[in-house]
Amino acid sequence: MAKVVVGMSGGVDSSVTAYLLKEQGHEVAGVSFMLWEARERTDFRTCCSLEAIKGAAETAKALGITHRVIDVRGDFIDRVIEPFVDGYLHGITPNPCVLCNLHIKFSYLLKEAESIGAEFISTGHYAGVERVDGLCLLKKGVDPVKDQTYFLYVLNQDTLSRLLFPLGLYRKESVRDIARGLKLPAAQRPESVEICFIPEGDYPSFISNIVPEAVKPGPIIGPDGSVLGTHKGLFNYTVGQRRGLNISAAEPLYVIKIDPENNAIHVGSREMAFKREMKVGDLNWIAPPVNRITAKIRSMMRDEAAVLLMEKGRDLVKLVFDEPQWAPAPGQNAVFYSGDVVLGGGIIQRD
Repeated sequence: MAKVVVGMSGGVDSSVTAYLLKEQGHEVAGVSFMLWEARERTDFRTCCSLEAIKGAAETAKALGITHRVIDVRGDFIDRVIEPFVDGYLHGITPNPCVLCNLHIKFSYLLKEAESIGAEFISTGHYAGVERVDGLCLLKKGVDPVKDQTYFLYVLNQDTLSRLLFPLGLYRKESVRDIARGLKLPAAQRPESVEICFIPEGDYPSFISNIVPEAVKPGPIIGPDGSVLGTHKGLFNYTVGQRRGLNISAAEPLYVIKIDPENNAIHVGSREMAFKREMKVGDLNWIAPPVNRITAKIRSMMRDEAAVLLMEKGRDLVKLVFDEPQWAPAPGQNAVFYSGDVVLGGGIIQRD
């Protein structure tokens, strides 16, 4: 069997991943990343908090595997936090988990594997890798609720060739049952539901504390071009948002466009927030693209039927859904599927 480096966040998924790989006979080495926090918290609802890292160490000890912590805070600030903040300041909605997977998590797992002579790396994602005719295919996990391929479309063939995803064959409740049966420290820990570097999920406060000058009021413009109110800084808003607009209108209005050039927020009816077509750039292809696909434009939605139209070779595509989709937000990710195989994906572009 092989030596495998497992990214351990302290949660139930990565803990059971380490256990399953050891049960398969692999030599398992656990690694946790110090991404952001250097302070204590009282819960485990963010991955890689200090409490979560302590939990990972406890789990590694219980499983009889090695464990070490790698401080990646400098890179994390440069490659994840700064682009996240900059995106919101420019009126787009970036996804920090995708940025972390692209620039931090898998890169550092591979570095650790190289340093200790490990053949493979692994994480607790609900996904799968299938090797077909020399190509590594990224595939959905069997649990449709927990499938996490949306966040993994940025991986390349070199990384996929060394990846093991044991949880792709499990449903979440089965994973919890395994952890409970083993009395692992992570068995009862809650899901990670927050962005790991943003307390209580309050990203506007996080951004305004870092960049106070970003609190720059501007007009909220209605469907007829009239000014309905004043916004509190572009970073406080995202496409599809209804709450917090503090405007009066005869019907509910939603953010339909963020215009950084004019420091303006445009609002319209719910129907105006739906779109069938969007441009997608900054593409990453895992498998050859096809015309007829399904696609997701947010992690929790079901992938929907669509067509891909190539615009600049394979560098820009037009994504056309069969049915209009709710509030595509520039900066968010669109991920393309053929059945349960991830073809690739990219970033939704501003109109």
